[in-house]
Amino acid sequence: MSRSVQLRALLLASVFTSVSVPSLASAQEVDPATAEAQVTTAVAVEDQAAEEDTGEVIVTARRRNEALQDVPIAITTYSGAQLERQGAVDITDIGDTTPNVTIEVSRGTNSTLTAFIRGVGQQDPVAGFEQGVGLSLDDVYLNRPQGAVLDIYDVERIEVLRGPQGTLYGRNTIGGAIKYVTRRLANRPTFGLRGTVGTYGQMDAVASASYPVADLFRVGASIARLTRDGFGKNFTTGDDNYNKNVSAARVSAEFGRDETALLRLSADYTRDKSNPRGGHRLLKGLVSQTPVLDDVYDTRGGLDDPSRR
Repeated sequence: MSRSVQLRALLLASVFTSVSVPSLASAQEVDPATAEAQVTTAVAVEDQAAEEDTGEVIVTARRRNEALQDVPIAITTYSGAQLERQGAVDITDIGDTTPNVTIEVSRGTNSTLTAFIRGVGQQDPVAGFEQGVGLSLDDVYLNRPQGAVLDIYDVERIEVLRGPQGTLYGRNTIGGAIKYVTRRLANRPTFGLRGTVGTYGQMDAVASASYPVADLFRVGASIARLTRDGFGKNFTTGDDNYNKNVSAARVSAEFGRDETALLRLSADYTRDKSNPRGGHRLLKGLVSQTPVLDDVYDTRGGLDDPSRR
């Protein structure tokens, strides 16, 4: 028997079953009250399943709440739960899975961002130049790449909008815009604690809590301690190279509701005491004859003046 004949036979069998089963059921006597309760329960379960299966993702790419599939913009979004499952440490990790996007830590630093979208960005992120990709934290524009490597904690979602986006987000968004959206405060008391242990002595700890003071007023706070030993060694200073030593905190307060009007105040603090990253020599020194080190994470760079924080 061919595959098409088998398929027709299965379809006929399913039609026969759907027709014959109701005829058998109609022959049985059913209490009207019981039948009505069963129908009501079935409709409720069906509505709940339909609501759960929608999988609708809400974004604010056009400055208002919209379903992701309704936004006519080339956009990629990551939820906080998705970032946790992927083990994302900071905002640069989304560059590995976002099309046409390159997000990296700039040379010699731990917290300066180099971002390119569709080949447009800022190659040398010095303080006096504006970037080509706009970065915002809760719709507050970060006007310099220094300190823009945001760590992943207490985040609701990250939206990557491929540009240009000057109409909605102003200048410095020729390549596009990246929106870091923190988690909203819940209407019930919450407390969360998350820890991560990894190679090279990585130890991360994040604690967050929120409390509804009144029906329309909520307060919350988060604190993070992110540490890791270096991948390499600085043979000039003796310090670790590519280490991490970051302390961060966020305090926020919300008044109102999203459905009507919402006033949100927040304060963020980050202190990065990581060692400066020394570069890797690609060629032997022409005058000093200093050889190339075997490990790309090792360095002989000894820049320690002036002091930085």
